[in-house]
Amino acid sequence: MDNKQNNGRPDRDRINVNEDYELQYWSSKFNVNVDTLRDAVKAVGTMSKDVEAHLKK
Repeated sequence: MDNKQNNGRPDRDRINVNEDYELQYWSSKFNVNVDTLRDAVKAVGTMSKDVEAHLKK
């Protein structure tokens, strides 16, 4: 999970499906519902570029 106390550079290349705000952001960005996003992350991992490529298939 995200450590809210760590104020270092955020990892914008990964999708954390355990955080509601990230699910909302990424599902909106990719124009898919949350369940589709979770399935894509389960299939290809948490890297946003991999998820995006998977969703475009």
